[in-house]
Amino acid sequence: MNLTSRILPQSNIILDLAATSKKRAFEQAGLLFENNHGVARTAVFHSLIARERLGSTALGHDVAIPHGRLKDLREPHAAFIRLSEAVRFDTSDGRTASLLFFLLIPETATQLHLDLLAEIARLMSDPALRLALSQSQDVETVHHLLLTGQIAQAAEHADHSRSDS
Repeated sequence: MNLTSRILPQSNIILDLAATSKKRAFEQAGLLFENNHGVARTAVFHSLIARERLGSTALGHDVAIPHGRLKDLREPHAAFIRLSEAVRFDTSDGRTASLLFFLLIPETATQLHLDLLAEIARLMSDPALRLALSQSQDVETVHHLLLTGQIAQAAEHADHSRSDS
């Protein structure tokens, strides 16, 4: 069980969101965190934008890890949003992103913040996993992929879920 498994519920995964810009994606993430965790959407949006001004959170390969610190947050929260079309993420080098892994961290959680970022970056460095995340049509499968990083088991899980219904 990884750190992400504690902070990424299945309800925080959105697939194929139509967003025309990074700003619109951040607004949708704010709405998700507000609806699912009671964190004010404006606080989320401003935190993500403030961090992005320090430097792009795009990693390349259409992946970004937008993250922000919030003063009154008691525990970290994560969300995964796959955009229907990649949006320009870094104006300086033209990088785009469609696989967005959002992190909200309490203002004082320094080591946890670094550990979570490292875990997510390691996970998203796997080309086969990125492909599976960009192609899967099932939220359960995407959730399993993000929590385990195991593609074969995720496909098996999806097949089993379909046969149960």
